[in-house]
Amino acid sequence: MSVPHEVADVEALSGLSRFRDRFYDCLDTRADALFELADAVICTDGPVTSLVELSLAPVFRRGHGALYDALTDGAIDEERLRDLLVDQLPADAPLMFGIDSTTYPRPNAECSPDRGLHYAPCRCDGDRKVVPGWEFQWVMGLEWGRSSWTLPLDARRLPAGSYPVAWTANQIRDLTERLSKQSDVIQRAAPLFVLDQGYAAAALTHALDGLEVQTLVRIGGDRVYYDGRPGPRKPGPGRNGVHGNRFELSAKVNLRRPDQLLVAPDTLNYGRVEVRCWQRMHQKVQRNGYFARLDAELFTRLPVIEGTVIKVRVERLPDGRNPHRTMWLWHSGPHAPDLDICWRAYLRRFDMEHTFKLMKSQLGWTAARLRHPEQTIRWTWLLIAAYTQLHLARDLATDMRRPWERRPRPGKPLTPYRVRRAFRHMRDRLGTPTRLPKTSHPGPGRPPGGRNTPAPRHYLGSELRKTDTAEKIGAEKKG
Repeated sequence: MSVPHEVADVEALSGLSRFRDRFYDCLDTRADALFELADAVICTDGPVTSLVELSLAPVFRRGHGALYDALTDGAIDEERLRDLLVDQLPADAPLMFGIDSTTYPRPNAECSPDRGLHYAPCRCDGDRKVVPGWEFQWVMGLEWGRSSWTLPLDARRLPAGSYPVAWTANQIRDLTERLSKQSDVIQRAAPLFVLDQGYAAAALTHALDGLEVQTLVRIGGDRVYYDGRPGPRKPGPGRNGVHGNRFELSAKVNLRRPDQLLVAPDTLNYGRVEVRCWQRMHQKVQRNGYFARLDAELFTRLPVIEGTVIKVRVERLPDGRNPHRTMWLWHSGPHAPDLDICWRAYLRRFDMEHTFKLMKSQLGWTAARLRHPEQTIRWTWLLIAAYTQLHLARDLATDMRRPWERRPRPGKPLTPYRVRRAFRHMRDRLGTPTRLPKTSHPGPGRPPGGRNTPAPRHYLGSELRKTDTAEKIGAEKKG
């Protein structure tokens, strides 16, 4: 190994060690158990299928009772941890972030409070697309190029019945404020936030008014926009149109010519790519949803929220199929969009799916059967810190490839799955800031005459109806 490579490895190892020390400082209560629980997640060989089995890992030097006690009574300084995660963003990387939500399913947990019905991509038991549980919204840093790596920066639980636009705007404002504290952010372009279809693009643009950020949101192909240019004078009395000419995304031919046109003649995965955009477009908003929550005295008319509508057409999909529909995007920001960056940035949003899959199938995010949402929030932060350590160790890990597995691509980092396989060998070089566990003795047990009291039930609407029906059937049988 050459000397420059040795210096780079030493710097990377030092950066990983500093992160572990600073992460330990973010743990206020039950710090040793929480830190070793995060180590057990990434040092265990194989997927995490049960929370209590992590107490058997050699790096977790405490009992299974300490594991549950840490998640129940432990405390994590989330603000300091968010600052620590933002500091891990590479200085030369673009300020590009993806936002998406996923569900922590708890369908049969009747004793878990504040559950709601949230979207689930696959239920495999019929036509249901929702599942009882808790919804978490994640913010992740994205990279250029095809990669299975992201950098999680924030994850917040959305309370049942909350409106996601306000929570999304708060997360963007909070992250932008943290980014403004960095010294090199002034020389970099405004951060770009990429969101999938399902987020109200116009409402989010209005909620972020005055903030130096860019948003890129996928919109449905059945939307109707207006260009804001007054049409020809109507004959007879009556007011002339104020919204301008109608612009239907589903129309076969749009008479208005695009303001910008980009053609990529021969891309590797999509063939010929054509990107067109129409600037200063807006929708007719209604007094419902986000705008119904605003004070009606703030404006006499509904606001006109302008942005750029982008149309992306590709020749083929990566698997060779013909695209069955056109992709439409909404862009808003302090300046006109760069079309080449926009269509490529939206493709990078799908890298978040790799992170969600690793969190759930390998790190056991949804395998932990926790009762209270506060425990789930602590568990989520531990997994984010564990994943960040894998991200910092991806240039240090040795590929422990199985004989039947493919070799890594030249010049590309190892996948998070393979870095996790090698992390337990690097931990011996890193050490741990935790203290040795204290000697313990068996507890006194339950006092004489003590009894367990049933935990309170928190039924959803459908569960409550099922319970009432079961009680009625039982009463009829007794009668």
